[in-house]
Amino acid sequence: MARMHTRRKGKSGSKHPLRNSKPDFVAYDQEEIEELIVKLAKEENTPSKIGIILRDQYGIPSVKDVTGKKIGFYLQKNNATPKLPEDMQNLITKALSLRKHLAGNKKDNHNARSLHLVESKIHRISKYYRIKGKLPETWRYDPESAKLLMA
Repeated sequence: MARMHTRRKGKSGSKHPLRNSKPDFVAYDQEEIEELIVKLAKEENTPSKIGIILRDQYGIPSVKDVTGKKIGFYLQKNNATPKLPEDMQNLITKALSLRKHLAGNKKDNHNARSLHLVESKIHRISKYYRIKGKLPETWRYDPESAKLLMA
């Protein structure tokens, strides 16, 4: 599959483990893992950060392999989902940092183009999330309101 804004092709960055069953060394059951996920979500951690913490500190390699459900399922079940999806938050943060850079460096055309590409990704992904119902139909990306949203 080709990249979004180039003509190059590329490989996916992540390789999943071959095992799909529950590992023998995991000492936590399903309810304990759910409590850990909710506790970490209340500490303002993103779903990917929760997965990294569970892997590194608690020895849970994959929540889906152990419980059969993803981290997002448990967040949604306990009303702990973030206001915006994580990928959209990352794109908005990147766009804000590019805008801040361009405020001091007006002739930086390379980063001006980067900002244009990032904002087009934001518009594309916001359309997807509005269709899926994860964002309200009236939600629109605005750089000024995004500063307030991310602060």
